[in-house]
Amino acid sequence: MTTIGWERLLQGLPDKTILVLGDFFLDRYLEIDADLDEPSLETGLTAYQVVGMRLSPGAAGTVANNLLAMGIGHVIALGVGGEDSHGLELKQAMAQRQMDISQMLWSSERITPTYTKPMRKEGGSERELNRLDFHNRTRLPASLEEELIRRLWHLAKTVDGIHVMDQVEWEGCGTITPRVREELAAIGKKYPDLPILADSRANISRFRAISIKINVREAVQAAGLKVKVLDLGVAAKAGSILALRLSHPVYVTMGEKGLVVVEEDQITHIPAVPVSGPIDPVGAGDSVSAAIISALSAKATPVEAAVLGNVTASVVIQQLGTTGTASSRQILRRLSKWEYNLSTLPKAMH
Repeated sequence: MTTIGWERLLQGLPDKTILVLGDFFLDRYLEIDADLDEPSLETGLTAYQVVGMRLSPGAAGTVANNLLAMGIGHVIALGVGGEDSHGLELKQAMAQRQMDISQMLWSSERITPTYTKPMRKEGGSERELNRLDFHNRTRLPASLEEELIRRLWHLAKTVDGIHVMDQVEWEGCGTITPRVREELAAIGKKYPDLPILADSRANISRFRAISIKINVREAVQAAGLKVKVLDLGVAAKAGSILALRLSHPVYVTMGEKGLVVVEEDQITHIPAVPVSGPIDPVGAGDSVSAAIISALSAKATPVEAAVLGNVTASVVIQQLGTTGTASSRQILRRLSKWEYNLSTLPKAMH
């Protein structure tokens, strides 16, 4: 695709609506000033003094934030939160970022998944202390699951793409339950032109009839391969097994080695975009997912979507000390510098 083609694609994103289905976490950063430490009179332990707090939507919220940064005009959030103080903070953080939270479910039967991250400032630098996690460790109630599925089917008729973020590792305890995965497969079969992309921390091998984004280590495990070296050939083989199982394209990320796209009739390797200077990989995977589903919603090919994913990640990893995002302007600037390499990319690997 030429620079003009990429520009047209990116300019069309404000007209797109993407549903983000999954586990919306609250990322709660506590800013601790070490110079203000004081002993507790009751316990004798050091009492840390919190001087600030940063709130942001995490997990599925990170993907949604990336979609908005890229220019997607309407991002709908569908997940389950609790009617608790963390839920209120999550609502506020999501609304501030212009996410459509009208379809979110809030229930007193659940707690809001939260990562509380104490950040200690000392000697001019900041380091993260032990994280405090809030998780639901019981199954999603059937009534909430039913309503979630009802809303999912209703929204599938109107959106341009669906991104699925399965963050919770305990099967059935998060938004993406076994039944929700079955319904996603049914939606994928009923609406074959609707792009659906899933990412999962622990259950990626359980999806069917939709596309997935997966790193090479996870792909090897999900495909049941026994290998020691994670090279391009292994990524292609693992991706092929998964693509056959899913009957949809599979995107296998390989960090500095780029990305492998496996389709029905070809396997394409897209090298990583070269960058210089220090990098921070936090959030890179979510930015790849957001770029892929954005491009697919604009009718890009799987290879074009993967190229956009690689370029977006190259922008994000240069944003140090934060979960970065990339704007369409930043992406287009990087694309214009890298486009001359696109014609030299290998067409396929077999």
